[in-house]
Amino acid sequence: MTPTLEELAINTIRTLSIDAVQKANSGHPGAPMGAAPMAFVLWTRFLRHDPNRPTWPDRDRFVLSAGHASMLLYSLLHLTGYGLGLDELEQFRQWGSRTPGHPERGLTPGVEATTGPLGQGFANAVGMAIAERRLAGEFNRDGHAIVDHRTYVIASDGDLQEGIASEAASLAGHLRLGKLLVLYDDNHIQLDGPTDMAWSEDVLERFEAYGWGVDRVDDGNDLEAIDAAIRAAQDDERPSLVAVRTHIGYGSPHRQDTQKAHGQALGEDEVRLTKEFYGWDPDKHFYVPDEVREYMGEAVGAGEELYRDWERRYDAYRDAYPTEAAELRRRSYGRLRGDAFSGLKTYAVGEELATRNASQNAIQALAGPVPELFGGSADLSESNLTLVKDGGDFTPSEPGRNLWFGVREHGMGGAVNGIAYHGGFIPYAATFLNFSDYMRGSVRLAALAGLHVIYVWTHDSVGLGEDGPTHQPVEHYAALRAMPNLWFVRPGDANEATAAWRLAVERRGGPVGLSLTRQKLPTLAGTAELAQDGVARGGYVLRRARGEDAGKAPEVILIATGSELQLAFATAEALEADASPITARVVSLPCWEAFDAQDAAYRESVLPRDVRRRVTIEAGATTGWERYAGDDGAMIGIDHFGASAPAATIFAKLGFSAERVTDVARRVVRDGLRGRVPTLDPGHQPAGLGIGTPLPSGPSSVADGAGHS
Repeated sequence: MTPTLEELAINTIRTLSIDAVQKANSGHPGAPMGAAPMAFVLWTRFLRHDPNRPTWPDRDRFVLSAGHASMLLYSLLHLTGYGLGLDELEQFRQWGSRTPGHPERGLTPGVEATTGPLGQGFANAVGMAIAERRLAGEFNRDGHAIVDHRTYVIASDGDLQEGIASEAASLAGHLRLGKLLVLYDDNHIQLDGPTDMAWSEDVLERFEAYGWGVDRVDDGNDLEAIDAAIRAAQDDERPSLVAVRTHIGYGSPHRQDTQKAHGQALGEDEVRLTKEFYGWDPDKHFYVPDEVREYMGEAVGAGEELYRDWERRYDAYRDAYPTEAAELRRRSYGRLRGDAFSGLKTYAVGEELATRNASQNAIQALAGPVPELFGGSADLSESNLTLVKDGGDFTPSEPGRNLWFGVREHGMGGAVNGIAYHGGFIPYAATFLNFSDYMRGSVRLAALAGLHVIYVWTHDSVGLGEDGPTHQPVEHYAALRAMPNLWFVRPGDANEATAAWRLAVERRGGPVGLSLTRQKLPTLAGTAELAQDGVARGGYVLRRARGEDAGKAPEVILIATGSELQLAFATAEALEADASPITARVVSLPCWEAFDAQDAAYRESVLPRDVRRRVTIEAGATTGWERYAGDDGAMIGIDHFGASAPAATIFAKLGFSAERVTDVARRVVRDGLRGRVPTLDPGHQPAGLGIGTPLPSGPSSVADGAGHS
């Protein structure tokens, strides 16, 4: 029986995927083989896109959340004219190719999101749908729907098992994001075997409980049934999940419906047998029939027509609303207004303010001239202080400016990534710094994809006090600084916090994390004049040592971040006021990543290599400070968990006082003290049951009064 042109196109997608994985001897052939029909229907009948303009603002978004099925997407991009050549498919998973193992935004034209870690793409799509609704609410006018597009997803069973997808799905259902449609590749197989080994819930009932519209297609090869399900979903005001019953590795005689089709090449013999099942010449590799190339290539002309129609509508919109049209264009290019920072406040010396409060003031000042600033908190807005006053709430019925994420840190992280992918916004997300761990997977992908996302992480040390070690970040500074392309900024007073916000808004090519205090900090002398440029450079000389103006080098350099900057400042004054004075320079180093990016001359001017006596001060793990302390310096930090007590008590017990830091600095200069300086009193620390520690002998030990040691 001669296949139809549509069947021929679908089998082309399948065989391109099979061949690429086989040549690489690495990858996931099974999902593209099973999901090709639904992807074909979506891309040829519904998806509004322009291959010649992959960044057209009003295009529909397609997210392959099941990023392991990347050859499905690459095949579609190749066939529909995105400039991804056949030679690129042949270099799948190879060094320097544009077809990496999992899709990467910015590397391959037409890839909307960096996916692969399961569930992330799903959450990104929720963020994209949020962004579309907000942007439409800002700019659309009667008779001018200049922002009007949908977000489509192909998700796997693994995506839907991930907690991040559950968080994001719950939020999407609550917000009734009706322009979001997820096609669920329901193939009943995952890497370890059948999904029912670990998963027995009714997925559709779960999503229905979230507030989604749900549907099922019983045959994943039934193109008309898939078409009908998508059309029905488009008429629903709720987000939609369509479960499409597919067969992983479809057509493979020995691997269909088994985990063997999931994550490894089929093998040469099985590839031949599979191609024969499709009616394909088994001796042809990376073969695209001419009629398929012509048919799928119609997407180029169709996309051109869609874009030209939108361009005409944009021109009419611009004529009617020139101010709004210019603003939409500015934001689509990611450019800031000239007055973006005109309202930022400068604080006077001695003024006491927690850096989270200074952050709140900065948000309010930026809200007007930076209308693209858009975000919210994970149920901590009253603590993080991130609400835009008079900005309105983003609800099921109103696309306001303040997002309420609920206690969904990971879903929040994925959603703000999606808002950034979408464009037109600078998204921010807030929680306690300690709970950055709950969103770390999304933060990492923001860094990998180079997304402009701002994280507002408050309560950033043991200084949060009585909530205790469960909530006190200790290792987090080091862990976040270890992440490539994330700029972690820990400002030391209100002026530095304001400058940190400016840095975060101005940065391009990656996310910025702001680490902010709960407790009040004094505004230090010099930050009003120096912080804006100094924080932008990542580090600067806040206080010059006595005699430096005359060319004399300081005897010691005190280096600090955040709430400990005040200790460095007080220590320098105490050292120079001593009967046997020691001259001390104070360096504020709020952002290591920005500082390390400065030229060698600037870094030398801040931390001259000839001044080897140094003390670093930070209320967190000392890991990483060796690079700045050097071989002859000392590091004051916290290399254990905190404690539950008032903040002042904790700092005193651990030795974070000007008196203690002054003593350490004297010993560094006069006695050669170096390395990690232990805290004064670590307090109660978990002992646990060590390996080989015997358990209590039995009930009689307690009855006899022996109890537990």
